[in-house]
Amino acid sequence: MAGEVNFVRAHIDQLTEIMEIVAEAQEYFRKSGIDQWQNGYPNEEIIAGDIQAGNSYVLISGGRIIATAALTFGDDPNYTEIVDGTWLSPGPYGALHRIALRGEYKGQGLSSRVLAEMTEICLERGVYSLRSDTHRDNTSMQRMLDKNGFKLCGVIHLADGSPRLAFEKILNRKGRG
Repeated sequence: MAGEVNFVRAHIDQLTEIMEIVAEAQEYFRKSGIDQWQNGYPNEEIIAGDIQAGNSYVLISGGRIIATAALTFGDDPNYTEIVDGTWLSPGPYGALHRIALRGEYKGQGLSSRVLAEMTEICLERGVYSLRSDTHRDNTSMQRMLDKNGFKLCGVIHLADGSPRLAFEKILNRKGRG
């Protein structure tokens, strides 16, 4: 990858390019037999909502979006109940959702860059916890979270009842977590 990489808040005019990355991730999951991001999730309406709420971020290289993710604050209803474990902290927390990277950029540490940037956003807001969840079969996401200091905390259930492995990282200003 050549050139500068910038992490910025997404704009609505980037929706089509973000959806290309989402579609690529959905196809990867489908081909890998991972029942995550299937059945039309996440769709344009969800991603547009993330953008309009100021929760959507992109990683750009050479004028091209190469990664996307959402960061939300406040109580995530999916994180209210956790089973087979407990959260590391009672809150407040940032919640990392819908992270995706163009396939040709995988293995270059860019997901870790997105997490580092999200950590900074949390710290700037005085939030010292970052949570995320993923499908049990999404081992690449689990490895990425583990590599970046997240701890497996238990299992949460989405609104439709689907179980997800729940992760949390305690952040601190000195070591960034």
